[in-house]
Amino acid sequence: MILYGTIVNVIGVLGGGLVGLFIHKLMNKGIPTRYSDRIMQGIGLCTIYIAAGSLLDGSKTLVTVLSMVLGAVIGELLDLDGRITRIGQKLEAKFGGNGQGSFVQGFLSATLLFCVGTMAILGSLDAGLRNDHATLLAKSVIDTISACIFASTLGLGVLFSAVPLFLYQSGITLLSSVVGPYLTEGVIAEMNTVGSLLLLGLSLDLLGIKKLKLMNYIPAIFLPILLYQFF
Repeated sequence: MILYGTIVNVIGVLGGGLVGLFIHKLMNKGIPTRYSDRIMQGIGLCTIYIAAGSLLDGSKTLVTVLSMVLGAVIGELLDLDGRITRIGQKLEAKFGGNGQGSFVQGFLSATLLFCVGTMAILGSLDAGLRNDHATLLAKSVIDTISACIFASTLGLGVLFSAVPLFLYQSGITLLSSVVGPYLTEGVIAEMNTVGSLLLLGLSLDLLGIKKLKLMNYIPAIFLPILLYQFF
């Protein structure tokens, strides 16, 4: 089954999120602020570590720069961050939240963490091109633990990140036969670099340093497929 790895990944996120949500409820609607702040900062530091692994994969600086700039313009024109934030707000209004924005933050942060990165892209391509799910299965373990930690701090919104995760990875897997021929090692390296920059941006948010509209940069991940051919 071509989507086996993605389905296991989604189940892992839901399972880990439910465990984290149980902890969240057990601690009287969440972990005390002084603990949750330290946990989120710890996750932010770990996110820097994850990003650092692929940050220098690319060798064409111009491709990275153009991808980020053009991706930001496209994302801003489409208002991706605003659209996804509004989806999160509607989900919060329907399913409940603490009214402090943690639902939306959990939804957005978990979505970025699970979707932006080397394992999400390479794992989905391996599943589509070679029916090899090893990378996605390994990613599932990491995401399950992350979902548990996120949900224990930010609550229910983290569980809903399973939806964009499924759409993102299954989309790459199903389209792999079409885009596969264009995904050379060089292109994938540039995509990994751009993805790592977004993870670095996410770490700034988690550390409370700077909140960026990172969803508007999502198109940048795929632009190296085109730009690498010309630069």
